[in-house]
Amino acid sequence: MIERNVENFIGCDSDYTSAEIVLYGAPYDSTTSFRPGARFGPSAMRHESFGLETYSPYQDRDLTDYAIFDSGDLELCFGSSEAALADIEARAAEILQDGKLPVLLGGEHLVTLGAVRAAAKKYPGMHIIHFDAHADLRQDYLGAALSHACVIRRCHDILGDGRIHQFCIRSGDREEFYFAAEHTQMQKFDFTGLGELAEELERNHTPVYLTIDLDCLDPSCFPGTGTPEAGGVSFVQLTDAIGRTAKLNIVGADVNELAPMLDQSGTSTAMACKVLRELLLVLAANRSTEKLK
Repeated sequence: MIERNVENFIGCDSDYTSAEIVLYGAPYDSTTSFRPGARFGPSAMRHESFGLETYSPYQDRDLTDYAIFDSGDLELCFGSSEAALADIEARAAEILQDGKLPVLLGGEHLVTLGAVRAAAKKYPGMHIIHFDAHADLRQDYLGAALSHACVIRRCHDILGDGRIHQFCIRSGDREEFYFAAEHTQMQKFDFTGLGELAEELERNHTPVYLTIDLDCLDPSCFPGTGTPEAGGVSFVQLTDAIGRTAKLNIVGADVNELAPMLDQSGTSTAMACKVLRELLLVLAANRSTEKLK
C-alpha cells in the first residue's frame, strides 16, 4: 500500500484504495543542460496549489468530485540516472498494476522515460503525445544517452516509428529535425493537427501516454524553467490542447520542467499548478465516463 504524502496537491486527498488517479513526484534534475532547479518543482506545486480553487470554471468541474491520491515524491539517486529511472518505473508499474492512472510530476523531462518504460510494458501498442519546446531527440548530449535532451529518442527506442506525436517544437539541432521527419510525427510551433490525431487515436482506442514539458509555454508567461524558448504557446492554448485529449485512452501522463526559483514572482509555479488542475480534471472526467460505459 502506498502511503499518503504529508502535503498534497489541492483536492488530491483521496485514500489510495479508492483513488482512480495517483500523483507521484520525481524531483530529479541531474542531467539538466542549462539552468538546474526542476527537482524543486513537484514540492513547489503542492505547496503553492493552495492558492488555487479546486473548481475549474473552464470545465465546470471540481477536483473534490473525483478520487485522486497524492503519494508524494520519490527519493531518487542523484548520482545515477539509471537508478532514478528504475525507481520511477517501479512506482509507475505498481500504480498501473493496481488499475490506477499514474500522473508524474517532474523534475526534468528525463523522468518521463521511467514512466514510459512501465506503461509500454503493460500497453505494448502505446503511443506518446508530446508537448514541448524542444525535440528531445538527440542520440546523446555531451556523451550521455540518458539526458533530458534525449528522452524522446530513448522513448523511440522503445516504441519505434509512427507512435510518437510531437507538438509545439521550436528548438533542437538539425539532426533532431531530420530524425523526426523520418521517425516521429512532429508539428512545429503549435498544436495544428492535434484534433485530427485525437480522433484517430480515439477511434482505435489506442493507449496513449501524454507528456507535457511546461517550456512549451512562452517564457513571457512561464519564465520559471531551465531552458526557456521564445515563441511558445499561451496558457489558454495549452489547456485547450489538453482538452482535445479528453476522450483518449490515456494510460499515463506527466507534467515537468518547472524550476520554481527561476521565477521569483511565483507566476510560473501558479501557472504550473493551474495546468495540472486542468489536466487532472480532464483525466478524471474521462475515467468516470469510461466506468459508465
